[in-house]
Amino acid sequence: MHHPTEPPPELWSAAAISDPYPIYDRLRAEQPIRWTGGDWQIFRYADAQALLRDPRLGADRLQVDPQWLIASGLEPLFKTRDSMMLFADPPDHTRLRTLVHRAFTPRVVESYRPLVQRIVDQLLDAAAARGAIELIGEFAYPLPVTVIAHMLGVPVDMHDQFRRWSDSLAAFIGGTTRPEADVLPAALKAVLEMTDFFLALVAERRRAPRDDLLSALAQAEDGGDRLSEQELVANSILLLLAGHETTTNLIGNGMLALMRHPDQFALLRDHPELTPSAIEELLRYDSPVQVTSRRALTDIEFQGHRIEEGQAVTVFIGAANRDPAQYQDPARLDVTRGDVRHLSFGHGPHYCLGAPLARLEGQVAISTLVRRFPHMRILDEQVVWRDNFALRGLQSLHIELE
Repeated sequence: MHHPTEPPPELWSAAAISDPYPIYDRLRAEQPIRWTGGDWQIFRYADAQALLRDPRLGADRLQVDPQWLIASGLEPLFKTRDSMMLFADPPDHTRLRTLVHRAFTPRVVESYRPLVQRIVDQLLDAAAARGAIELIGEFAYPLPVTVIAHMLGVPVDMHDQFRRWSDSLAAFIGGTTRPEADVLPAALKAVLEMTDFFLALVAERRRAPRDDLLSALAQAEDGGDRLSEQELVANSILLLLAGHETTTNLIGNGMLALMRHPDQFALLRDHPELTPSAIEELLRYDSPVQVTSRRALTDIEFQGHRIEEGQAVTVFIGAANRDPAQYQDPARLDVTRGDVRHLSFGHGPHYCLGAPLARLEGQVAISTLVRRFPHMRILDEQVVWRDNFALRGLQSLHIELE
């Protein structure tokens, strides 16, 4: 067992990237709350839920030395990150979220169902003609990025560019086993290019508003509050990134799980009414976001431990979602499992704003695949996971469509 002051390399290893769940099970049993010397790590569901909604923990989690920041030339990167609502605390968080929230109410999101279905059908029609599909690049990625681009009002033909930007930023925000020397300059370049891109679009929308999210954000005022230029750009970047990064992984991880459990695949195929509960179970079973972090804003007594002000708290969502104290037989995939209150969209004030959209896209994508290709099968001998521990997803998944 690790000495508590040593960092736990096992969680950032290649083995954990391919299958973190056995490691979680061991750590949850051995040391469900542990101090590593760098952070507190949380593996149980009840603890994770309690801490994610605790107002004494803040979301501004990266404390960076300002002198180093200026010297390194990375200031624009961290400034953009700090203006994202994901990393903001009240009152800024409340204000940012209120302004963006209107675009993501269940009613507004439901109105996108025909668009989502149309995109799904187009992508699958093209694949059906070929008889095979690389599910990530040809389906799970283009679907949500087309939808969020459409919602924001950005040119959809920039897919490949969005993907390059997003990959660079995801490595910075989600962590990777690659060295920092590669990650930070690439993320900085992506942020500078995206900033230029969005500033030009925002200026255009201020002159001539359209019926899109970018125009709405540029015009948005809430009790005299409006988004600063920096906030507008940062949160547009966040929406573009979050709008597909995780939904791509939901579709990829979800289809992989179903194909590895043919009985569950058949159940969903024969009972399409199970789709909503199946999506919740797939989110629980292999969460697109495995880990999130907070920082203590004050000293906190928690379960006999003293979390000191300024200390980092790392919540392992993937471990909480497989906690046997919360779910019966948690390692089993069961699309009929009722009342799945997973933490895959987080919990508390930072609960995922885009959850209704992710659910809609997941439901339409997965139910259509299962209905149209009831005998599909995986062609890869071994699946390859992306080198990102926090944002869990496949690099590719080759499928024969039948």
